[in-house]
Amino acid sequence: MLLEGKKIILGVTGSIAAYKAAILIRLLVKEGAKVKVVMTPSSKEFITPLTLSTLSGSPVMSEFFNQNSGDWNSHVDLGLWADLMLVAPASASTISKMANGIADNLLITTYLSARCPVMVAPAMDLDMLNHKSTKDNLSKLTNFGNFIIEPATGELASGLIGKGRMEEPEVILNKIIDLFNSKKKLKSKRVLITAGPTFEQIDPVRFIGNYSSGKMGFEIAEEMANQGADVKLITGPVSLKANHTSIETIAVKSASEMYNECVKHFQNVDIAVMAAAVADFTPKKVELEKIKKDNFNNTIELVETKDIAAELGRLKKTNQILIGFALETHNESVNATKKLISKNLDFIVLNSLNDKGAGFSFDTNKITIIDKSNNIEHFELKSKAEVATDIVNKICKLL
Repeated sequence: MLLEGKKIILGVTGSIAAYKAAILIRLLVKEGAKVKVVMTPSSKEFITPLTLSTLSGSPVMSEFFNQNSGDWNSHVDLGLWADLMLVAPASASTISKMANGIADNLLITTYLSARCPVMVAPAMDLDMLNHKSTKDNLSKLTNFGNFIIEPATGELASGLIGKGRMEEPEVILNKIIDLFNSKKKLKSKRVLITAGPTFEQIDPVRFIGNYSSGKMGFEIAEEMANQGADVKLITGPVSLKANHTSIETIAVKSASEMYNECVKHFQNVDIAVMAAAVADFTPKKVELEKIKKDNFNNTIELVETKDIAAELGRLKKTNQILIGFALETHNESVNATKKLISKNLDFIVLNSLNDKGAGFSFDTNKITIIDKSNNIEHFELKSKAEVATDIVNKICKLL
């Protein structure tokens, strides 16, 4: 889905082309977008709020106050929520109000509050479109940084033939996808991410492992993919599944298997993020049959596993970025900085098990980022999705 997770406000105005809004919503939702609809009062004469609400899966907003619940429809919250505002169809009246700040309905106040890109798809008769006032207003919107989707030429509602038809929903969808693709920070970048625990086999039924759920690594993979990267996610045994189509998942069990996959793919990536909780030790000998109590000598001899981050740090080229993780219980910053230097990392993400709500299994995390210039950034407790965004933003700054 090309618009997975994107939040879009669709503004619908009083135009015969309002029926196309229903088709547009279907297309946006099919591509994974979350859609909220804001209608002008006159648009409800052309298409019902019930239709658009049913298709979008969200209540349609039109008035400042919801008469049924008494709730306030906050144009400020809407403006902050959206990744894109699309006004389609945009009538001559609404275009004029947008250009001149005439905030007399919820759609216009939302537009004036929006911090996201705005796209406008005009729909009107050819003479209205050609009128100097309309041309001036569209020019104003362009100067504001809005994107104008030029109307198509064809038969109009008046029976005349000319330019003024709202562009077809399929064309608008492609323009939206192109807009988001142009803004992706990691477009065409190749990324390697590790996630989850490793299981070090003792015998056919027992293993040495840890409590890692893989959530942090999976969230980073999703955020990287959302920013346009092609991601190889090498994951130990977890119950999670990657959703984005640009994520290729490679499942492994042991530290040795994860090491081999990382070394195999590292030379072909631009960025590597070592988020997995890889075992430091593995049994020297794996028993072929289940160990019985009577035969157990109270000792399992362990040997060190190969250090994946250190090996990738040794192999790293000047144009590659390598990120590591450190989960510490004491002397956190000192130990993390040692890893940063010894493994040739560009920065390290420090977790402390002393922070409530951070570490394994939680849906939240609290991190500190230390880079190779010894810049230290502390972050508050956040959801792991938000933490992933912070980490990816730091990577983008390095790029």
